[in-house]
Amino acid sequence: MEFRRINSLPPYVFAEVNALKLEARRAGEDVVDLGFGNPDIESPPFVVEKLAEAAANPKNHRYSQSRGLPNLRKAVADRYERRFGVHLDPETEVINTIGAKEGLSHLLWTLLQPGDVALVPEPSYPIHIYAPVLAGAEVRRIPLLEGSEAWFEHMEQAFLDSWPRPRVILTSFPHNPTTVSVDLGFWERMVAFAKQHDTFIVHDFAYADVSFDGYRPPSLLEVDGAKDVAVELYTLTKGHSMAGWRVGFTVGNAEAVAALGKLKSYLDYGTFQPIQIASILALNEGDGYVAEVNEIYRTRRDTLVDGLNRAGWEIDKPRGTMFVWAPLPERHRHLGSLEFAKVLLREAKVAVSPGIGFGDTGEGFVRFALVENEERIRQAVRGIRRFLES
Repeated sequence: MEFRRINSLPPYVFAEVNALKLEARRAGEDVVDLGFGNPDIESPPFVVEKLAEAAANPKNHRYSQSRGLPNLRKAVADRYERRFGVHLDPETEVINTIGAKEGLSHLLWTLLQPGDVALVPEPSYPIHIYAPVLAGAEVRRIPLLEGSEAWFEHMEQAFLDSWPRPRVILTSFPHNPTTVSVDLGFWERMVAFAKQHDTFIVHDFAYADVSFDGYRPPSLLEVDGAKDVAVELYTLTKGHSMAGWRVGFTVGNAEAVAALGKLKSYLDYGTFQPIQIASILALNEGDGYVAEVNEIYRTRRDTLVDGLNRAGWEIDKPRGTMFVWAPLPERHRHLGSLEFAKVLLREAKVAVSPGIGFGDTGEGFVRFALVENEERIRQAVRGIRRFLES
């Protein structure tokens, strides 16, 4: 039997490093895992308590609403008002999704079909490439490594050179894996471009709440008229450290939100209702916890980057995300990112993600995820320093 959509997916590059990591741990070796971006910080305790309370109520065990509870949609609208000064109508411009990944994938089903074209930054979080592919669209990858301004110019040229004209421009800033960040002026140019050329922007704002050194990631929707041509995906995964809860939102353009709602009504009954109830509390009362989470990631970032710089591996500090994107040390560039990641695992007992797993332009880099505590990160730095000095 032919599995047509699945056959379009490439082999999972990260699987090789994961297999070596498991093999080392089975052999009793202590591996510091900075590869998979799986947040380790506990979810807000008061939110966990609310979840337990809501789960104990049998009324909450029935099917919920695929769009999300009204008070949950209002809570994310209130969060946007506080954080970004953006007004959202909870009835027409907000929908709850089962994490941002589900929201993005199903949203693109409503926006794209075979024959359509989507523009996507590369290196790329894999779902950004393969969600459009699974919708049947052609993906044109726009190189990001030179920064956001160069990316805009490359995007503009690729758009004008494409036929048919791209229907969707998929973005995500602060960016995973490269950590590239943008200012509001970038979004003003993007919105003007989308209006001029009758295209649509989908912004995966997964790292809206993870930023450092006074940088505040702007929402695309802060731009006047952005809701005419764009939606944004927001999530509690990172800033609120609620990864396994799978709570996300698509907000912005009312027609796109309604289309996603119609599709989801055929596919699911929404997130488990106690999770939605607890998430209302997270959104309404969790701003202080988000600040605590940011401080934890900042200290981890500084411990890792400062330590590696002292060891002779020069790396810039990111302004956002829970990642560090690092060019391979010059002496080891000939190995390529996958082989270097394997060597780092064997010799330094540190797992990282090879850049090639994020697309061809990711070659020559590795990504560190700040998902171990500060002491473990110090241990990783010591192991890497010994390896680099050997």
